[in-house]
Amino acid sequence: MNLVHELLRHKKNNRIWSIGPAESVFAAIARMAEHEVGALMVLEQEQLVGIISERDYARKVILEEKASKLIPVSEIMTQRVISVSSKHHIDECVNLMKDNHIRHLPVIDRGVIVGMLSLRDLFSATIEEQASTIEHLEHYIRGEV
Repeated sequence: MNLVHELLRHKKNNRIWSIGPAESVFAAIARMAEHEVGALMVLEQEQLVGIISERDYARKVILEEKASKLIPVSEIMTQRVISVSSKHHIDECVNLMKDNHIRHLPVIDRGVIVGMLSLRDLFSATIEEQASTIEHLEHYIRGEV
């Protein structure tokens, strides 16, 4: 599983959870809790205009003592969205996340959103790949290939 499209194909829940920019931050947090995700894509007329995460909420609402039911998502969302295509290699995605200090990465092919990767998704895929390699090498060393 080296490419994003392989990871998405094997991902248990590849639903695209989103919210509109005019909806309240409270609604966004409620939706994240409902679907057990840490971020939502912010879509306006099916176009990605931002991402809102639990981190945005903590830093831009809680720490600033704002009222989440009164603030629109557009006020705290991350607007500069970094995305990848399904042809990207998992290692490239990990490096993008590390270099840009992000935990969620939308996957977009030809202008169409096809999924969202979390850091957890990428770590799980990497660990799975390493376990497979170790098992293969153990069989090779034992002459079982």
